[in-house]
Amino acid sequence: MFDDAMLRRCEDIMVEVCDSFAAELREFNGEDDHVHLLLRCPPKVSISRPVHSLKGVSSHYLRKEFTGRVNRAIMHGHFWSPSYFAASCGGAPLTIIKACIEQQRRPA
Repeated sequence: MFDDAMLRRCEDIMVEVCDSFAAELREFNGEDDHVHLLLRCPPKVSISRPVHSLKGVSSHYLRKEFTGRVNRAIMHGHFWSPSYFAASCGGAPLTIIKACIEQQRRPA
């Protein structure tokens, strides 16, 4: 369902949400059905808190702004999957992780 315009807007929304948690969105990219984020979060912030907000806030605005592209029947009323994957990457060079995210097959 994502196209480049939706992904650009999604990234803008997620930057704002990260700012509210004193977190930093270091890298963002997506494909037609999912997104990848590289976040830098303060150590005292449980990762579930910003993820919950990232999903909730982006869902609200993307549904509102891209109504024609969002088909609620196909997604059973949910914009995002209820699950997510998070991993610590403190030991890996950020350049490698950023490169992996940049190489996603972004839709036109």
